Amino acid sequence: MDIQKFIVDEIDEDTRLDLYLSNQLIEMSRSYIQKLIEKGKVKINGHASKIKKYKVVENDQVEIEIPEPELLTIEPENIPIEIVYDDDDLLVVNKPQGMVVHPAPGNYHGTLVNALMYHCKNLSSINGVIRPGIVHRIDKDTSGLLMVAKNDQAHKGLAEQLKEHSINRRYIALVHGNIKEEKGTICAPIGRNPVDRLKMAVVDRNGKDATTHFTVLKRFKEYTLIEAKLETGRTHQIRVHMTYIKHPLVGDPIYGPKKQKFRLDGQLLHAKVIGFVHPIRDEYMEFQADLPDYFKNIIKILDDKK
Repeated sequence: MDIQKFIVDEIDEDTRLDLYLSNQLIEMSRSYIQKLIEKGKVKINGHASKIKKYKVVENDQVEIEIPEPELLTIEPENIPIEIVYDDDDLLVVNKPQGMVVHPAPGNYHGTLVNALMYHCKNLSSINGVIRPGIVHRIDKDTSGLLMVAKNDQAHKGLAEQLKEHSINRRYIALVHGNIKEEKGTICAPIGRNPVDRLKMAVVDRNGKDATTHFTVLKRFKEYTLIEAKLETGRTHQIRVHMTYIKHPLVGDPIYGPKKQKFRLDGQLLHAKVIGFVHPIRDEYMEFQADLPDYFKNIIKILDDKK
């Protein structure tokens, strides 16, 4: 068991306890911190608080009891994965479309984590039983590059870079419509859709700051191929932001049009480039992954129609 203590200093007004702790403990997910609060593992000024909406104030003494990591119960599975880079501290993998990153209730098999546990002897334990080694995620139907931490020190270093927005993450996407501008920046907060809780949306209330930069790579009659660079990493960020400016991703089953001209299993979105400073060796590394064949085939079809 690990007990960490903090004294609140220079806090913004209306900062919830769970948000404050997630900013202090960047290696932990906010949902995990909320569970610890609900279990009475967090104390405010010596008293256990089960109210996750508690607003911290200056000079509050916050104490959090972090349980020992549970033994992994997720089964390793011999699933082929493309490992782009591998050393003693981390991996970079090229996730295929259709693969879920980590297990969740009702889906404990066939995920990237199941595959990683088969191919790797060690994975960081910071994110617990369900998400060993997982520093960040991409959607099930998004393909491309992901960082995976083999130990907690590497995990903390990569998580800190994510928090500082210093990791170079560039995606290729095909969107509906013809974007007139050569490049642009979308700054719009993202949160749960107040009407449909299964979706994310641009919202003013309870939204998190989100910034996406895009550059047009190629224009077709009814579509535009873009490169999107993430400054932040909100859930469904590129998908939501492009829908917000009326250019949803082709094949997107949640945010795109219901009628699709192409028989796709999901959105045409590929995490092509990832660059970061190695958390142990302190050297910049950058990796690229080619577009998957199904993505290339759609581009070829559009090229042939020109």
